[in-house]
Amino acid sequence: MLSRTPTRRRRLAFLNAATAVAVTAAGLATLASQAYAATGCKVTYTIASEWPGGFTANVDITNLGDPLSGWTLGWSFSAGQQVTSGWNATFSQSGGNVTATNVSYNGSLATGGVASIGFQGSWTSANPVPGSFTLNGVTCTGDVGGSPSPTQSPTRSPSSSPSASPTRSPSPSPSPSPSPSQSPSGPPPTGLIGWATQGGGTTGGAGGSNTTVTSLSALTAAVKGTAAKTVQINGNFSCSDDVRVGSNTTVVGVGASSGLTGCGLNLADATNVIVRNLKISKVLASNGNGDAIHLDNTKRAWIDHNDLSSDTSHGTDYYDGLLDITHASDYVTVSWNKLHDHVKCSLVGHSDNNASEDTGHLRVTYHHNAFQTCAQRNPRVRFGNPVHVFNNYYYKNPSYTDYSYGVAATCGAGVLVEGNYFENVSDPTHTKEGSSPGGSIVARNNYFVNSGTPQTSGSVASIPYSYSVDTPSTVKTTVLANAGTGHI
Repeated sequence: MLSRTPTRRRRLAFLNAATAVAVTAAGLATLASQAYAATGCKVTYTIASEWPGGFTANVDITNLGDPLSGWTLGWSFSAGQQVTSGWNATFSQSGGNVTATNVSYNGSLATGGVASIGFQGSWTSANPVPGSFTLNGVTCTGDVGGSPSPTQSPTRSPSSSPSASPTRSPSPSPSPSPSPSQSPSGPPPTGLIGWATQGGGTTGGAGGSNTTVTSLSALTAAVKGTAAKTVQINGNFSCSDDVRVGSNTTVVGVGASSGLTGCGLNLADATNVIVRNLKISKVLASNGNGDAIHLDNTKRAWIDHNDLSSDTSHGTDYYDGLLDITHASDYVTVSWNKLHDHVKCSLVGHSDNNASEDTGHLRVTYHHNAFQTCAQRNPRVRFGNPVHVFNNYYYKNPSYTDYSYGVAATCGAGVLVEGNYFENVSDPTHTKEGSSPGGSIVARNNYFVNSGTPQTSGSVASIPYSYSVDTPSTVKTTVLANAGTGHI
């Protein structure tokens, strides 16, 4: 893939609780006066995932009173929990008292309006939900005027529970990540899981317009801009330059063969994008960036049930990737895709020299994808930690000689490789590649058929979301039956 000069980034405000400055009661009163008094509110607090010592929570704030031009939500933790990072709000904590203040884009809250925020936290002995909340200093009772209604709806999503399952993995390695429960093979899930659920979640064009396009020119026009929109592609369009996709967009193919031949989709400086059910055969790097799908400084993206390959009618090579994720892209899930018949299939992080931009980002989940005769980069990862690779099927055609490895971690990246099925892959994982410095790989519960021993080293950061791992020996059948186009 081709490098690009990084542009100025817009980032959500994250604040470490250990260095937070408490909001005083006088300051809270001043803010409430400036933003109008809230006369009624309801809060839904959901523990989305939990593991030993850590958890994530989602908080929905419903304004039942007068419209607000700014807001601060307050609550107290009773068991010593600490907020460590958050999204869609600026968090501050003093002792057990926590405040979350709106950021620039969600300060206006109409009557009946809902603001959704979330955070990652730590806990020690227990993690009870808060008992009450205040909005701009007014206690939330679920009604206007303080009627005795439930203060909030505290809920917990089931947390991942450890479960040992014997497999043919020659050297499973320990990991600080929570071990998920094993689940039997069955119908594939259609819902979103993984990193794209974090950072505020990924909804694409939900709630916006819905357009069906039948030509390349109509597609190019329809996917522009930041307004919420769903664009359905009916047909396969030949092209010679990338199709640029804007934020808050869902792009979905109609049937099993709709998509692009000769170029790809370019998601650059975009947020909240979903790409599903597209068949993309790309050609040479001279056509756009050379990738079938390219994420460049894209946050919150779901790439699901696509078929990505080389256009073999133009010969072989195709130096660039089928799916490359670069320039501090973050919160990405890649699920149920077929990537096949290519050399360098999926890259995370484009350069060894881009640590200043990429460190702390490039968090990607790959699950239930088929990497079929993809010679390398399945994926190759720089800087991202943790990148999560589970329940994928890897296959090398025995007659194909240009094959080097499956998954690689370089430049300090941390990759958790678990529950995958490797067939005819002599080097399933590498802890370094080429001239790049090494990274960490933790491999556990993988299944190997005529394949080599994975390289492992170091540790990987904890996975913050809930997930289940299929029995590794069933992954080949499940993925081949349900990955790619025509299954959504």
